[in-house]
Amino acid sequence: MKKTLYIFSNGEIRRKQNTLYFESEDGKRKYLPVENIGEIMVFGEVTINKRLMEFIAEKHVILHFFNHFGYYVGSFYPREHYNSGYMILKQTEHYLDEEKRVELAKRFVMGAMENMIKVLSYYERREVEGLATPIEQLRCLEAQIADVPDIERLMAIEGNAKDIYYRCFDNIIGDEEFSYTVRTRQPPRNRLNAMISFGNSLLYVEALRAIYETHLDPRIGYLHATNFRRFTLNLDVAEVFKPIIVDRLIFALLNKKMIQPKHFTRELGGVYMNEKGRRVFVEEWEKKLNMTVKLPSLKRNVSYRRLLLLELYKIEKHLIGEKEYSPFVMAW
Repeated sequence: MKKTLYIFSNGEIRRKQNTLYFESEDGKRKYLPVENIGEIMVFGEVTINKRLMEFIAEKHVILHFFNHFGYYVGSFYPREHYNSGYMILKQTEHYLDEEKRVELAKRFVMGAMENMIKVLSYYERREVEGLATPIEQLRCLEAQIADVPDIERLMAIEGNAKDIYYRCFDNIIGDEEFSYTVRTRQPPRNRLNAMISFGNSLLYVEALRAIYETHLDPRIGYLHATNFRRFTLNLDVAEVFKPIIVDRLIFALLNKKMIQPKHFTRELGGVYMNEKGRRVFVEEWEKKLNMTVKLPSLKRNVSYRRLLLLELYKIEKHLIGEKEYSPFVMAW
């Protein structure tokens, strides 16, 4: 699988014949092996031009842009080279048919909730106190999903589940410097919320990259409404994996003291990770995505990055009526 390139410095990405190079503000050049790159994550102030974009479109490289605070802004998503008119019709059919849409959306939420329960159960077995009641509350909410008639009420259940789940983070982390309090996004109001938002942004982008390798169109989602927002299917898929990829990584970074208060800054009424903090997070993020887990259905180990792609293949099979979609649930 092709690699992800992260650019934190300011400068310019340029094309030179059949390759790329990044020239930093101080004039230093770093050549980029374009044949081995699947996506470029741009965190610095980087200049690009039309000639470059034509080249990376030809090479099927996705460009993702993040703002000054490290949060996702948007992507240059080259013309979909695997897009299938048949699959787009099937995606649209399942979106316009309310019953089919709600059924698929339920599966995303159930997968997310099952993985929330798995995460909390994992730490309960390691003698973290105060998790038994939240686990039971999540199970009760999960039991209500089958009878939910519409997306609005489904999202209400999901919202309640997340509130219960996130309030358990203080028990798991046990550090007043990284207390949860309440979920805040725009802007995040404390360090833990800043980490959650940053990690979720990375996961949305990784799911988008995986979609690019399938016949699916990222603009047609089911739990998240398809509207004027550019992409939504990646948000749906990310819900399933947030607890086991983003949240577990956050716990590891904090419990190992790899992320500390010095890695944050306060600006414009919010709290954000600074560049050093983002670099630490991204380095461990790549390690996490390349970690492998045993997948009984394939009888072999696969990476978390590969799991995202396999999840999308399962969604494709669901849409064409080959096999009903069952979300990935960690087998801890």
